[in-house]
Amino acid sequence: MTQPQTDTMIAVIGGSGIYEIDGLEDATWQTVETPWGAPSDQILTGTLDGVKMAFLPRHGRGHVHSPSTVPYRANIDALKRIGATDVISVSACGSFREELAPGHFVIVDQFIDRTFAREKSFFGTGCVAHVSVAHPTCPRLSDACETAAKGAGITVHRGGTYLAMEGPQFSSIAESKMYRVAWGCDVIGMTNMPEAKLAREAELCYASVAMITDYDSWHPEHGAVDINDIIATLGANSDNGRALVKALPALLGAERTACPHGCNRALEFAIMTAPDKRDPAVLAKLDAVAGRVL
Repeated sequence: MTQPQTDTMIAVIGGSGIYEIDGLEDATWQTVETPWGAPSDQILTGTLDGVKMAFLPRHGRGHVHSPSTVPYRANIDALKRIGATDVISVSACGSFREELAPGHFVIVDQFIDRTFAREKSFFGTGCVAHVSVAHPTCPRLSDACETAAKGAGITVHRGGTYLAMEGPQFSSIAESKMYRVAWGCDVIGMTNMPEAKLAREAELCYASVAMITDYDSWHPEHGAVDINDIIATLGANSDNGRALVKALPALLGAERTACPHGCNRALEFAIMTAPDKRDPAVLAKLDAVAGRVL
């Protein structure tokens, strides 16, 4: 049975250093209202090489949101609401591995979530659901990101575990060593959780591109994380990040079928609350995120 086709819309959530998409045609900043409040900012939409694109600055233009105050639910809902099919996270991260050097990119495929001050689900009392995040990123989308990075001449590493910390402070040396040695993490950041979990609940394909800026605080020759060093590395990373994004439309195409890995069917058997017990007010808030199954 052939899968129905839909228009591709590549949504880029840009972290520190990524604030635009080069070459976007018919670019328009639009306000999107959601039941979860306002997103981090307006969403920039347009087309690139014939493919619909959307760009959302995760921290807002001018960097007004800390990692803890980013409205993650509103961001993902807004992207789903405007028709996004594929979400690419591009974010600055620290490295726990000598070979993952500042300036390199890592296509993340696993997460350890150590955040604690954020709402992590669209579901709860009135409509309970449990989705699997055993494989929290989409291999198809990650393939495209890896290919785009290589084509742009970026040193890219495929696969890695991202430690999501609450922040906004950077790690202590003891924490950094624990994450690196005892927990086996590869990179550290503050924003991909609960973003990846929410994207899965919204049945959106999600890929994470970690742009390495520093060695966190474990490295004996680099010392503590210095924000000035991070900012210096961000400049080159930002140029490379935009080059990666610019290559994605040609790789993903203007039309797509259902995700072969099931990302767009994550809610198929996830909702546990009996239909007659579901809260209508909660269901109303889930119209974009879970409308397909509700």
